[in-house]
Amino acid sequence: MNVASETELMPTTTLHDNDSVSPAETAQTLRVVSVSLGSSSRDHTARVSMLGRDFLIERRGVDGDLKRARNLIAELDGKVAAIGLGGIDLYLVAGKKRYTMREAKNLARAAKITPVVDGSGLKHSLERRTIRHLAHDGTLSIYGQNVLLVSAVDRFGMAEEFKRLRAKVVFGDFMFILGLNYPITRLRDVRRLGTVILPIACQLPFKLLYPTGDKQNEIKVSSKHQKFYDEADIIAGDFLLIRRFLPARIDGKTVVTNTVTLADIELLRERGAKMLITTTPELEGRSFGTNVMEGVFAALGAQTPSEYSKLLDQLNWQPRVVKF
Repeated sequence: MNVASETELMPTTTLHDNDSVSPAETAQTLRVVSVSLGSSSRDHTARVSMLGRDFLIERRGVDGDLKRARNLIAELDGKVAAIGLGGIDLYLVAGKKRYTMREAKNLARAAKITPVVDGSGLKHSLERRTIRHLAHDGTLSIYGQNVLLVSAVDRFGMAEEFKRLRAKVVFGDFMFILGLNYPITRLRDVRRLGTVILPIACQLPFKLLYPTGDKQNEIKVSSKHQKFYDEADIIAGDFLLIRRFLPARIDGKTVVTNTVTLADIELLRERGAKMLITTTPELEGRSFGTNVMEGVFAALGAQTPSEYSKLLDQLNWQPRVVKF
């Protein structure tokens, strides 16, 4: 398994075609498309203005079909400002090491002209910033709180920030991804086990690790996961992993995530959540994934975490907070 260097991990950008958009509009509008392995039922389009530029932002699900995803990326290449990889991670992180997902790498290679991003660069900066901001302004009490982070290797920046702020964190990587009843409470164990497990896991078919296609709409009843939801004050991380084993009741819990639809918000409301916080903004009723928002930044020419931070400052980007 090859571990990419920091230089190799810099964000890239790729483009997208849409018959409903005229050539004249395309010349003035930066188009960012997320090609997602997830269900097409979660597709969404938004037109927004940011930093003096107009954007057409789209999410296109391929229902778990890797061939269809690769063909779509190849079709969009050179025709849009950026392509995001949705429903699949290009990189997983354990400590200072990043590991490349084999199937995601093959998808990204379908684009020859336009850069492709998976959101990992923005996660590392934006999600650290979000947790720090929430604690600082009093929106979310973190010190001493019980946090269930469903996957640390997917959001290592968030994991480190929760620990830095002295939360009591359970990392659910083994439970939520590998199906093993093995909670982790120390970041050093995430790092240590990551060096053993990730080189193997990154070679596996992604559908064995993460729900794709229609499986994203399933919620499984699981007594072994219930205990950790019940004990948590804060449930954090990838929403589809949170949703995968979501109990019938999560009364009084705060959910910190992104990529939620109106239906997802209603689900959390119905099950008793106290508050929802998303690290990405609401765009026409939907919080897009970090891969989409990183695509927006890539379309604006940003390539490094420091450039992302500058754009976040210019946008005065605030977490989205929904109180139920």
